[in-house]
Amino acid sequence: MALQRTHALLLLLLLTLLGQGLVHPSYGQDRMYQRFLRQHVDPDVTGGNNNYCNLMMRRRQMTSPQCKPFNTFIHEDLWSIRSICRTANIQCKDGQKNCHEGVVKVTDCKVTGSSRAPNCRYRARASTRRVVIACGGNPGLPVHFDQ
Repeated sequence: MALQRTHALLLLLLLTLLGQGLVHPSYGQDRMYQRFLRQHVDPDVTGGNNNYCNLMMRRRQMTSPQCKPFNTFIHEDLWSIRSICRTANIQCKDGQKNCHEGVVKVTDCKVTGSSRAPNCRYRARASTRRVVIACGGNPGLPVHFDQ
């Protein structure tokens, strides 16, 4: 009897944890979340230089068919980034009210004026600063880097 109760409690705990961790947003928001991760998240680095930007922008497919003029990489673990979505809503640049702000370590990559795709060249600036991200879905996941 005690063994059945233990199994039932463990199953309930497992289902609760799965439910909290595996709730997926709609397909469109999931695609936007994956794009956000590809373009803006690099948790294994604390800050980058020009070579870092040149490599990462190419590796993350932001140099073709044209050079992306500006991009920010966030150097925090995924849970820290996702926790920004639980802060108070603020207005985004486009007027929507689904943005949230937090302070994180970043590398900003800005294309140099003489760059031409696909051989884009970037100038890096590493810092810890305030960022604003748009979140979507339930639970809220980052889907757009606003500023």
